[in-house]
Amino acid sequence: MKRSIFSLLSFLGICLHLMAQTSDYQPTQANLDARTQFQDDKFGIFIHWGIYSMLADGEWVMNNKNINWQEYAKLASGFYPSKFNAAEWVAAIKASGAKYITITSRHHDGFSMWGTKQSDYNIVDATPFKRDIIKELSLECEKQGIKLHFYYSHLDWRRDDYYPLGRTGRGTGRTTQGEWKDYYRFMNNQLTELLTNYGKIGAIWFDGVWDKDLSPESKPAELWGLEEQYAMIHRLQPACLIGNNHHVTPFAGEDIQIFERDLPGENKAGLSGQDVSPLPLESCETMNGMWGYRITDQNYKSTKTLIQYLVGAAGRNANLLMNIGPQPNGELPAVSIERLKEMGEWLNVYGETVYGTRGGVVTPRDWGVTTQKDNVLYVHIFNLQDNGLFIPYNGNKLKSAVRFVDKSPVKFVQDKDGILLKLNEIPTSTDEVIALTFTDKI
Repeated sequence: MKRSIFSLLSFLGICLHLMAQTSDYQPTQANLDARTQFQDDKFGIFIHWGIYSMLADGEWVMNNKNINWQEYAKLASGFYPSKFNAAEWVAAIKASGAKYITITSRHHDGFSMWGTKQSDYNIVDATPFKRDIIKELSLECEKQGIKLHFYYSHLDWRRDDYYPLGRTGRGTGRTTQGEWKDYYRFMNNQLTELLTNYGKIGAIWFDGVWDKDLSPESKPAELWGLEEQYAMIHRLQPACLIGNNHHVTPFAGEDIQIFERDLPGENKAGLSGQDVSPLPLESCETMNGMWGYRITDQNYKSTKTLIQYLVGAAGRNANLLMNIGPQPNGELPAVSIERLKEMGEWLNVYGETVYGTRGGVVTPRDWGVTTQKDNVLYVHIFNLQDNGLFIPYNGNKLKSAVRFVDKSPVKFVQDKDGILLKLNEIPTSTDEVIALTFTDKI
């Protein structure tokens, strides 16, 4: 696909951003190509799943209830997700129109969801299930053409070599202290396993650096050894992207910027006050209220809300990573499967206006957003009170304006100030898309 001027500027911005960093990291061409493909994909599904699902109170239950680490570990002996089926998971996610899956390989409770050789506290050695679900998922993703990304927690509420302790996990009963160098080695050995034994990995999605001081004076990248860790990842798989959910400006060596429960430029949840960088962007959000499974949480967002969040992300030049918390028996909740199906049905019609696009030259407005590709500007209307819409763009001569869904013409007037669209009626659909085709690339 030919790059638009917007894409070229974004690419140059990334290069300038990287040149300004003190790290020697220079992304390979394979990595740069992976970044472009990541931006084209636009939509992924987040999976938060571990032994915490057995308590049905979210992935933070160990910390929130101050559960002793030795007592918590007993959950593993009863973890038997008999209805886990990787093929069914991947098929349901593929039906949604998502292009990749990001799964928690190891969360803050320290339990590994693959047969790691670095600890017996894992799904193969510590449970009666004895199956490596990460391996099964990786094989099925390859078979069905879905990319696989791994969430990996930097912090640990169980190990005594995660020391000094951070601000969380202080009530889990650790009475001894190990050495940080051992924990750091443990993490890198685990990451090496994931990047060596599970095929091509699209990204490593880090979380937990925020558990310790992130002020510039503390030099958090040095504290966590991120430069060395990132270099190891890029050495093992140069195209593997690195993102870190630390809620601050990206560190050197990171390939994507993450926003939690917010779209770039917003900070409604209080976790995304950082500046928006030129790197590829991703916003993660829950389908209901929690990341991990909570039996009392049936507050699922409507399909309309989810679609508008996806399109809202695309209009801000970002991907959407939409979360599901599987049940302890290994099934995806029925409501989430329904939402996935309905999102897929919408994308079957409107996918062209999302996939492969970049944020439009017209910035997000109260009525919606724009996306663009080559010489087409897609106007996504979420909320309009009348049948007239002014588009403040006149950098190009407009050839045609049509409703995307049926290609029926939309009347317009273009002058030096922009374009006035005259719709036949006030839009009431989830996303009324008007395709504006210009004489030249936008």
